[in-house]
Amino acid sequence: MGKNLQTGGRLRPIDLARAHGLSTQAVRNYEEAGVLPAADRTPSGYRAYTPLHADALRAFLALLPGHGHPTATAIMRAVNRDAADEAFRLIDESHAQLLDDRRTLRAVEDALRDLDPTAAPAASDPGGTFVGPLARQLGIRPATLRKWERAGLVRPHRDPRTGYRVYDGAAVRDARMTHQLRRGGYLLEQIAPLIEQVRSAGGVEPLEAALDDWHRRLSARGRAMLAGAAALEAYLRARG
Repeated sequence: MGKNLQTGGRLRPIDLARAHGLSTQAVRNYEEAGVLPAADRTPSGYRAYTPLHADALRAFLALLPGHGHPTATAIMRAVNRDAADEAFRLIDESHAQLLDDRRTLRAVEDALRDLDPTAAPAASDPGGTFVGPLARQLGIRPATLRKWERAGLVRPHRDPRTGYRVYDGAAVRDARMTHQLRRGGYLLEQIAPLIEQVRSAGGVEPLEAALDDWHRRLSARGRAMLAGAAALEAYLRARG
């Protein structure tokens, strides 16, 4: 890389690694992945990093908690190839996903408040839906719904004429709850007792602790995005 990266001082891979609790191999891997701009080489072939590389690494590590590894990597790659608009688009998508998660969490809470535990699913619910359409609504594969069924999380009934799975209102509710809890980071074995409690007790109470934890996760993610934005802005300024 040219002299535009030489913003003062020469850093070894070990210098960057120690400053962030990383291995030198991790630093080299980040450069090869495009997270860091390409480093100059000394006459003997060693990498020569600069404070700009330190800014890039700091920005990437700050982006990770809010955006995740794939998106944070894509953001840094875009910035390093001078495609800032692409980086901003990726950031916007993460914020849109966070907003969508907040909206869907609120929708789950509203649905649970209105839950009637005494309502038995009708065998011929006219509002029932099949596995394909429901999977598309949730943005998952039909195989995932069948996996949830085997785990007892969703209970579709079978159409007596075709044998196809039919998801009535209660099954759709359970599928949506499972989907949102999975997105919140919960395992199937953690979700199963919550779904069963909701079926037997009704209301939002059985899920209050899980939903409160999810609220905290979303808030932490939003704050992490702010920290990542600040570090990225500092890197953009350093790049000039």
